[in-house]
Amino acid sequence: MNSAIVRALLVRGMLAGLGAGMLTFAFAYFVGEGSVDAAIAFEESNSHHAAGGEELVSRSVQSTAGLATGVLVFGVAVGGIAALAFCFALGRIGQFGARATAALTALAAFLTVYLVPTLKYPANPPAVGNPDTLDQRTALYFLMIALSVLLGIAAVLLGRRLAPGWGNWNASTAAGLAFLAAVTVAMVFLPSGDNVPNGFPATDLWEFRMASLGVQALLWAAFGLLFGYLAERVLEPRATASAGRGAELSAPAA
Repeated sequence: MNSAIVRALLVRGMLAGLGAGMLTFAFAYFVGEGSVDAAIAFEESNSHHAAGGEELVSRSVQSTAGLATGVLVFGVAVGGIAALAFCFALGRIGQFGARATAALTALAAFLTVYLVPTLKYPANPPAVGNPDTLDQRTALYFLMIALSVLLGIAAVLLGRRLAPGWGNWNASTAAGLAFLAAVTVAMVFLPSGDNVPNGFPATDLWEFRMASLGVQALLWAAFGLLFGYLAERVLEPRATASAGRGAELSAPAA
């Protein structure tokens, strides 16, 4: 794969991330903001400190322009990174086409970057948690992401090494079990990061975490679909064009 194709895929990955971010912003706004407002209300009702000065950014701006900016920038950034991962994975994880490889890349990113770390350190609303432990909790979360990604890469390499002698199915199963075992060990030895205050409504916490899961699932699913389509047009332009002409010829005349 030459540099021109990699550059084209990188741009399309960022565009796919932007499109996925737009869908995700709509979901986050309509589904997730209610639980964030509930968490802020809980914090204000249980705060024993005097009210501070005027907030620099209003809550309405945070939940609209601020949320949109954060989600779109995140979508573009991870879209570019995932596109580079796609370039590395294409042809190295099996005889998959562009769309299938994009889907597998998006699924692997969702599992290793979000789902596995979240099982150890679940998402909490912004207003929940002790500010004094914020740096420690952030460091632990990013450490879990790094471990999850590295263990995922190691599992893929293990599966490739075992495949010639064990067969693809057995090798994939063994690599998956090894990944689960290693992740479990990491979760057992890493310290807990749960910092939900007593009395916080369980329903609001559950709704926020489900909304967070939905945001990430939608982002990666949309990215996998959009980028798979765009990557196929770059890597297989003739096949795509032929399929389109074939569909036009087979369509009944008006």
